[in-house]
Amino acid sequence: MRSETAALSLLSAQAVRDRSHGMLALGLDDHLPHFRIDLSRLDNAVKLVVETTWRNYPSLVIPLHSRWRHFVSNGEDRWAVIDTATRWHDDATRLHAAFDLIIISVLLDAGAGLQWHYRDPATGQAVGRSEGLALASLDMFCRGTFSSNPNEPLQADAKGLMHLSDEVLGKGLQVSSSNPLVGVSGRSDLLRRLGRVVATRPDIFGYGDNARPGHLLDHFAALAKNNEIPAARIVSELLRCLGPIWPSRFTLAGIPLGDCWRHPSLKTADAISELVPLHKLSQWIAYSLIEPLQWAGISVVDIDGLTGLAEYRNGGLFIDTGVLLFRDPADATREHDIAAPLVVEWRALTVALLDRLAEIMRRQLGMDQESLPLVKVLQGGTWFAGRLIAGQRRSDSSPPIKVISDGTVF
Repeated sequence: MRSETAALSLLSAQAVRDRSHGMLALGLDDHLPHFRIDLSRLDNAVKLVVETTWRNYPSLVIPLHSRWRHFVSNGEDRWAVIDTATRWHDDATRLHAAFDLIIISVLLDAGAGLQWHYRDPATGQAVGRSEGLALASLDMFCRGTFSSNPNEPLQADAKGLMHLSDEVLGKGLQVSSSNPLVGVSGRSDLLRRLGRVVATRPDIFGYGDNARPGHLLDHFAALAKNNEIPAARIVSELLRCLGPIWPSRFTLAGIPLGDCWRHPSLKTADAISELVPLHKLSQWIAYSLIEPLQWAGISVVDIDGLTGLAEYRNGGLFIDTGVLLFRDPADATREHDIAAPLVVEWRALTVALLDRLAEIMRRQLGMDQESLPLVKVLQGGTWFAGRLIAGQRRSDSSPPIKVISDGTVF
């Protein structure tokens, strides 16, 4: 396999699934350096997820796992309020704004740390973690923080993103010495990188002052056949179009690989030996773009072509229920770099175990892949169950692994 072909093969959800299941196979043979796997405990995880899902959605009518869920606060859909109150020029303007918002909001959605909260101006409540970041990003979007045109605040454009400073983003996120946020500079640099990519790809994002990430909508519309597009195609295009925004990690044949890491156990006889793609934020964007694509009349099909998300709530679920066991118990107390093999191993095992959990859950509920796709298992779901058991295990609800992050991964 040529290096360029090998690199492109890693820019897909299928590569995430294949490499993650390869990691699981090694673990089941007890050949991984950091974790042992006890599949007899998987039923414990399933039980917790099923109970959590019934509690959250008693009718089992479960929405998609997406960023849109985090714009609902105290029962009020903040985006719906803004959408209704805005006099959009036309429907295309509205849809481009929705794409702009989601891309920006997800890119700001890496873990916030335990101390940070966003004081919601609408309610006065302090909201932490992912929900707080969502409300903060929505408020900044409405104020025109990411737009270079004062007359069009509800957009993100190349010029506005390229000129975004750490200070402006920090102020919008209410960061202070008493309200610290992990990776502020990493987040703002990510958005500036996005602006540069948008400015240099007019074929995808438009020209000049009209260059916006939201024009990916038009790109996807052009790729749709009979008004349908597979979910896996969405994430592959995101990885190709937005690849250069990610901080310099691994490249192959000059192609940036994004959320892709090395693990010494995953050796193969080709150019991608030891490489483990995970693409958490790109898949989170893809899941979150499904709804605005549907609003545009484009159906997203084969949603299970995407994988579970390799982040600390889903991953924490498997450690806290005993499915994953540290070989060295002291690893639970140490801090680990995001690129450490232990973290890569944990995240890959999370993706593969989510597939197994989903299969068992469907059998128990008498549902199938169509009625309970993975995206609804996540929402119902593993993410909330991971947060719930973290709160039971640790007073601060922290994840079971301490990860040193730059605000650009998960």
